[in-house]
Amino acid sequence: MLEPSDSAENIYQFLGVKSVISATGTVTAYGGSRLRPEVIDAMNKASQTMVNIDELNMAAGKVIAHHTGAEAGLVTSGAAGGLVLQAAAVVAGTDPVNMSRLPDTTGMKNEIIIHKSQRFPYDQCYLSVGARFVEIGDGRRCQPWELDKAFTQDTAAVAYLFSPYVSRNALPFKYVCEVAHSRGIPVIVDAASYIPPRANLKRFIEEGADLVVYSGGKGIRGPQGTGILCGKTHLVEAAYANASPHQFIGRGMKVAKEEIIGLVKALEIFIGEDEESEIIRYREMCQKVVDALIEIPSLGVEMVHDDYDYLMPQVRLRFESSWNGPSRDEVYGSMVNGDPSIYLQNIGSPFELGVDPFNLTNKELDIVVERLHRVLVST
Repeated sequence: MLEPSDSAENIYQFLGVKSVISATGTVTAYGGSRLRPEVIDAMNKASQTMVNIDELNMAAGKVIAHHTGAEAGLVTSGAAGGLVLQAAAVVAGTDPVNMSRLPDTTGMKNEIIIHKSQRFPYDQCYLSVGARFVEIGDGRRCQPWELDKAFTQDTAAVAYLFSPYVSRNALPFKYVCEVAHSRGIPVIVDAASYIPPRANLKRFIEEGADLVVYSGGKGIRGPQGTGILCGKTHLVEAAYANASPHQFIGRGMKVAKEEIIGLVKALEIFIGEDEESEIIRYREMCQKVVDALIEIPSLGVEMVHDDYDYLMPQVRLRFESSWNGPSRDEVYGSMVNGDPSIYLQNIGSPFELGVDPFNLTNKELDIVVERLHRVLVST
């Protein structure tokens, strides 16, 4: 990881804004991820010439399709923009009459089936085109018959979410695909924050998804405002028909030519990187945090790495019932209110905080470790 230059710091200070340290992973609110120098260079070059955007999108889509194993692909305005286009594709398709009426979906198939346990803040993107949810399950469990009875003549799709910390009690993905496809209904997937591992770029298409969305500005380290949409040709074409530069509901979610080029460059670099070496580096960084904090009494400190919640190595700090130091929220606040502000991972258990090394340089890691130790042992 390259250390940021003084000029990188100064560009924000010019506006009276201070840079921060993000130990919370690829969170959009704190900048997403660091762009690779090669991506910046490609974007700069792309900015100096004009191009037919339709041709550029089709060419970029072929690269996405190749790397995801899908029939077709599209660069979107972030993963959230991809969700809007997923919904537009399954509700309005390529019919210009229906497309021009969105979000008025009167007379269209506008129901999207979703597990109640998989409701999340960004599912509003699906509703923005005029779709409505049909929830299945009770938040803790879902029975096969609940999925079966949810289909109606107005069903447009079944939505499925892959995201850390989401209930694992949804019906198995492959089963959902089988049931939906037996009725001729597509399955649309939000996997925005589910790469790396790189294997997940192909996993959901292979398991039956018809459309999948990934963030371009998280693990891939592409432009923060980009996303990847991939899937069946007719659905990707429908999504693009509703998208900019066309004058339909996705027009406001414009993706610049520089961003398209940047995303393609970032994706190709990402695919070619050595994931095993990457994991080793993150584990070494995590171990440094563990070693510094492990002897603090009544504080649980461990490195975590699994296939569901912690897709890359992280450190979990658990405040045990016998903990007598500052509360979890006080620790978080102290880290944010220091100079520089440090943001820890805080969307898991209410009794835990985390250190995600993805966006940390070695210098920043030292700052995080020193500040954390000081805050945790304060009285």
